[in-house]
Amino acid sequence: MTGAERVYAAVGIGRARHARVDGDAPRRRRDTDRNTPRHDVPLPPSAPAPAPESAPPAPPGAWDDGLIARRVIEGAAAPEPVAVVETRGPSAQALAAPLAYDGPLRARLDALRELVGLSRTRLDSRTLAEAGRVLDEAAARRRLSGQHTVVAIAGATGSGKSQLFNSLAGVTISETGVRRPTTSAPIACSWSDGAATLLDRLGIPGRLRRRPVQSVEAEAQLRGLVLIDLPDHDSAAVQHREQVDRVLALVDAVVWVVDPEKYADAVLHERYLRPMAGHAEVMFVVLNQTDRLPGEATEQVLDDLRRLLDEDGIALGEYGEPGATVLALSALTGDGVGELRESLGQFVAERGAPARRIAADLDSAAAGLRPVYATRRRIGLSEEARDEFADRLAEAVGATAAGEAAERAWLRNANRACGTPWLRLWRWYQDRYDSPTGRFPLRNQADEEATARQRVEHAVRTLSERASTGLPAPWAQAVREAAVRGSQGLPEALDELAARAGLPPGRPPRPGWWPAAVLTQAAMTILQIVGGLWLAGQIVDLMAPNLGVPVLLMVLGIVGGPLVEWSCRLAARGPARRYGTDAERRLREAAAGCGRARVLDPVAAELLRYREVREQYARVTGVGATAGVGVGAG
Repeated sequence: MTGAERVYAAVGIGRARHARVDGDAPRRRRDTDRNTPRHDVPLPPSAPAPAPESAPPAPPGAWDDGLIARRVIEGAAAPEPVAVVETRGPSAQALAAPLAYDGPLRARLDALRELVGLSRTRLDSRTLAEAGRVLDEAAARRRLSGQHTVVAIAGATGSGKSQLFNSLAGVTISETGVRRPTTSAPIACSWSDGAATLLDRLGIPGRLRRRPVQSVEAEAQLRGLVLIDLPDHDSAAVQHREQVDRVLALVDAVVWVVDPEKYADAVLHERYLRPMAGHAEVMFVVLNQTDRLPGEATEQVLDDLRRLLDEDGIALGEYGEPGATVLALSALTGDGVGELRESLGQFVAERGAPARRIAADLDSAAAGLRPVYATRRRIGLSEEARDEFADRLAEAVGATAAGEAAERAWLRNANRACGTPWLRLWRWYQDRYDSPTGRFPLRNQADEEATARQRVEHAVRTLSERASTGLPAPWAQAVREAAVRGSQGLPEALDELAARAGLPPGRPPRPGWWPAAVLTQAAMTILQIVGGLWLAGQIVDLMAPNLGVPVLLMVLGIVGGPLVEWSCRLAARGPARRYGTDAERRLREAAAGCGRARVLDPVAAELLRYREVREQYARVTGVGATAGVGVGAG
């Protein structure tokens, strides 16, 4: 039979023996209750009444079988120490100075408060509930005593935590026994005055507050300690488990008591230890009942316990590193209790547990908020994305076509001014059925409007997708909603803007050479008229015959007119191109400004808000300002 088999065999025998003697226990307690003298200080209902001096001694060997919950009756002649109710007075409260947080912790709390304020309109209340609770608890704890450290003793049914509680106090305060669950309500024991407000915060009534045995050594070693014995965390009573969860969220530190049977219990590790892995610095893990383990079994179980804690992510405070303290002891024999008392004394003397607990709560809240704030990708709108959005809007309003139309209008005006009268007469006849010179046809056809609307919607959708890429879900949704709100009425605004900005103000400007070209063309026309009249006068015998001069004048006018027109057309290409480019630029800028005001600015505001909350989140985690967030409307 292996060592472990011998251990569990001994446990089984102990349980059978325990079942045989348990029948008389209730009746014995009731009999002693009737014979117990009344004291000035009432005992809690759950505490056993002290046995009278005439009570018969317990049968030898009745309770020495190594059970998880057992009672030791050392003799009827030994008087049992009496627990003292905690002193609550003005003088005691005056000694309790409020807790003070250091600069980094205050900065983290302020950042979390700012983070919650900035996120209320973007995140639901359930997501921010834990952060709000941490802020409330940090503020409440700061107003209370900084000279006391509240430590809870927690454990499973039968782990011996109440017996350990009594061993540390040096007096039977918490009831121990075979009835499960034994501890039904949290019981407090304070080694110094001034802890009343802390216990009020925990909801522990005055009848369940005690003082330990008056000992100068114990008072000096554990001064400032407030020890809480909790109900079983795996109790069958739901209200017991609720009390455990409530108090564990408020205490400064916790001592987890485990036993050789259930130290690997899944409920303990999955429900408590693993979620509280970040609280390792304010955590003690105590392997109780080592007197039940033979030989080297204690070290083996302790090593396996450390392995499980490491798998839970709990750092172990070994070799001077911060982390949980792991000890092995026996509350029954007292072996190792002194080491725990010394560790608790050093822990309390540092006065750093409340701040470390708040810091650990901050870390836990920040870890829960990470999915809604942190991202590994660079987010925001690049210059390329903003330029592409502006190009799509310019395409929707027809900026390119408007520029080409403006260029053609400038050329048309130049041709009209510098062309021959006969060609201008012909073009006048054609222009009767065209749009006015220098004006653009408005896009009022139904198909063109539908196409423009589709282009605008596509541009907004593409922009919102690019802006929300890489963002956590709530902020990505906020960016998309901002883009959709801005796109409402955008096509109509662009149409109105195109009609207003696309029309050049007045007639197209004329270059400096234009009047000279007009005069030259007029001279060519006069030459044609003079030559024609001269020939006509010769035909009707009004003038002397001379064909050379009038013919020469007419040829000069006929050839010179188109030549001047062609020269002007070549010279007008540059100014016409610049005029068209300027018209296109104005329309592009107008479309980009409309898109910026309606879509880009709201989207950029959401991205800026996200960058601000992400910076606050980085301060909460203690990392500092983050990089990789590019925002702006461009």
